[in-house]
Amino acid sequence: MDRRNFLRTAGGLALGSLAWASLGCDRPEASSTAGGSRRLERIGLQLYTVRTLMEQDVPRTLEQVAQLGYREVEFAGYYNYTPQELRQMLDQLELSAPATHVPFQMLEENLSALLEAAHTLGHRYVIVPWLPPEQRQTIDDYRRWAERFNRWGEACKAANVQFAYHNHDFEFARIGDQVPYDVLLAETDPELVKMELDLYWITYAGFDPLVYFQQHPGRFPLCHVKDMTADRQMVDVGQGTIDFVKIFAQAAGVQLQHYFVEHDQPADPLASIRRSYEYLSQLTF
Repeated sequence: MDRRNFLRTAGGLALGSLAWASLGCDRPEASSTAGGSRRLERIGLQLYTVRTLMEQDVPRTLEQVAQLGYREVEFAGYYNYTPQELRQMLDQLELSAPATHVPFQMLEENLSALLEAAHTLGHRYVIVPWLPPEQRQTIDDYRRWAERFNRWGEACKAANVQFAYHNHDFEFARIGDQVPYDVLLAETDPELVKMELDLYWITYAGFDPLVYFQQHPGRFPLCHVKDMTADRQMVDVGQGTIDFVKIFAQAAGVQLQHYFVEHDQPADPLASIRRSYEYLSQLTF
């Protein structure tokens, strides 16, 4: 349950001479039922979903994303464009980019450049999406990560940016009698370290996102909206079994603000994000 391939795309973070390989992850997705009268105001997209298109033509891909109705995007690499160039594209398309995924090495080695890019692009959240397997074998390993998260969170806060962490399923695989994700929550400062909850991965691991919302209000300002079949395969949002109505109805009261559609391995990226958007745009809760 704690095995997943972390995929690397061919993109790059262009910050002067600084090159950066963009990051992603592989997972499954969800479904829902009719709800109340509320709707999602701004539906976002994790651009890793359309990475094969981004690698070919970033401006055209962003244009297609906006044409489908998405209003927010979350970056996972800048594909050798400068932050200034990307910001111009976003502004022309009336898109915002409140968040980005970055490799943890970036925070250690090029923090000032990363924060400068974040300010240019309007990122309010800088998110680490993955921990290497060799550095998460023990609970003490996770405690060390918590220390680093706090340190990075303090540095980001000083620059008016929020640090956050994105989960997979491996954080929920018990080590002894402890759940590593609970250790990360307990040993990080809630003001310095927020969490982006991947609704597919936490469900895949057999845990309930609503329990975490209840126990840690305010810790989850962002989520990945991904759907999963009964046999735990990833599918377009609305094609699986995750009850988004129930999740979103409660999330509205715990400060969840950003909802990013994601599919790690879509057969047809544009068709996938279109189906997910159409489902979410009609969803009431």
